[in-house]
Amino acid sequence: MSVAHEQVAHEQQVLARIERVRRGSARLREQRVTMAHGAGGKATQTLVESVFLRRLGNPVLDRLEDAAELVAGGARLAFTTDSYVVSPLFFPGGNIGDLAVNGTVNDLAVQGATPMFLSAGFILEEGFAVEHLERIVASMAEAAAAAGVQVVTGDTKVVQRGGADGCYINTAGIGTMVPGVHLSIASVRPGDVVLVSGPVGEHGVTVMLARGELNIEADVTSDTAPLSGMVAALLRAVPGVRALRDATRGGVATVLNEIAKAADVSVVVDEVAVPVRPPVRGTAELLGIDPLYVACEGRMVAVVGPDDAQTALDTLRSHPGGEQAAIIGRVAADPPGLVLLNTVFGGTRIVDLLVGDPLPRIC
Repeated sequence: MSVAHEQVAHEQQVLARIERVRRGSARLREQRVTMAHGAGGKATQTLVESVFLRRLGNPVLDRLEDAAELVAGGARLAFTTDSYVVSPLFFPGGNIGDLAVNGTVNDLAVQGATPMFLSAGFILEEGFAVEHLERIVASMAEAAAAAGVQVVTGDTKVVQRGGADGCYINTAGIGTMVPGVHLSIASVRPGDVVLVSGPVGEHGVTVMLARGELNIEADVTSDTAPLSGMVAALLRAVPGVRALRDATRGGVATVLNEIAKAADVSVVVDEVAVPVRPPVRGTAELLGIDPLYVACEGRMVAVVGPDDAQTALDTLRSHPGGEQAAIIGRVAADPPGLVLLNTVFGGTRIVDLLVGDPLPRIC
């Protein structure tokens, strides 16, 4: 057997071994919850599958989409919820208030829904400054107005000093599904094209630097913004969009892994095609992290058929916030369940889910 054939055989053995492990039943080995369980990577996936889905699973929840699709009185609705525990509460480009609104609006929008109503639940720490609370709520009001939604119900709890890091917010949202639109990461198929709506990693890097612990200065601001207008424009221009996901916790890399697993395909990404602004790239290199894993709060991943790729790209670039949208990769049949990155050096590596908790709380 030639050296080339031996190398191919070895690669196939490695991929087969990885595939066996990935398809095994999730088992939670830890006896205590750790910070890694909230990082959006492998530990989070294991927690969700082995605890929540095992006990609460149903056909709607098991899809693991950003929002649940429901039918009530003949109407198709989308319903989602999220909690925000970002630290610090205020950062360049936003704060926990507009982050909570935009995050929930975006989860509805990428499911193919028109966001309409939100709830807002506050957990406040004893001693939290009312001035800060007013600033947060004012930002929520501005973000809701910009996204065209209303906060229609809510709740407030106060815990003892030291119990909530100032302020935590939970939001839920309801929207009406756009007629004729059915988005799902499970519908992605080989030959499809993967796009991202703008530069990645900006929110996560901004929050990390705002903590003031790294002694790094960089001109970065959070990308927190509503995606509903951009999504609506894309769905009008490309009725056959396969799937959309906003790249929040775990970043673009996590979204691509979710797509690969749900659709049983591989996603092949060209590293040089991924838009990353120089300050973000430089900061990430200093910290030894990959921008693909860093959270965004105003960016989405879109998967469309090959014939719709250019129309989708032109539509994203014509919308405010999407000027630097890019085609970053394609969907292939093999190896199923894996994300591969064609690197700037000419090699290929696997982009797996995060292991551990390398980043601070950023959403």
